[in-house]
Amino acid sequence: WQEIDTVFLDMDGTLLDLHFDAHFWLEFLPVRYSEIHNISLEEAQTHVHGSIMKEVGTLKWYCFDHWSDYFKLPITELKHEVADRIGYRHSVKPFLAWLKSSDRKVLIVTNSHRDGVDLKLSRTELENEVDGIVSSHDFGYPKESQSFWQCLMEAHPFDPQRTLMVDDSLPVLRSARDFGIAHLLTIDQPDMTLPARDMSGCDFMSINDFQEVMVNE
Repeated sequence: WQEIDTVFLDMDGTLLDLHFDAHFWLEFLPVRYSEIHNISLEEAQTHVHGSIMKEVGTLKWYCFDHWSDYFKLPITELKHEVADRIGYRHSVKPFLAWLKSSDRKVLIVTNSHRDGVDLKLSRTELENEVDGIVSSHDFGYPKESQSFWQCLMEAHPFDPQRTLMVDDSLPVLRSARDFGIAHLLTIDQPDMTLPARDMSGCDFMSINDFQEVMVNE
């Protein structure tokens, strides 16, 4: 920790339980699509899942506006229908309080669409627990892109060698590493309703509970 001045934290699957988003896109949305478009659930699942997977790693993958237009459904409104599933992961609030007391700069750095961010903020205290929240949609590039990190550097100057990035996405962490961010950490169990991932052979150190990294400095 003595080598870290800036902390970038992903939101979904890192600070918040990924179950909310996984449930929405994989289960809830196909059901609503089948109801509204009057097709079978199996057809809806095939169409929704297949369409989403084609955009993995792109900004469209995360964009409510894109999917609202593509599926002809009000994604933001539908997200509100299952918002009771939004919740923190293990020890997040104590960890954020600990970081704040350390005087380090702490930013949430997320690929979430701004409508998704606003929904999460309405159900949590994240806005008051960090120094700022950056969405990749602010820049027009996902975190998987080097252009995102360049834009982030220009908007919030930081020393990559003295920065920690915590994210459940391994492609995002590889992108951060390529940009020169020295301290990288991932999450064992992004979706707390599923078993922890097998992280053997993973490129990065992993944790399941932020208590694991809170120390007396």
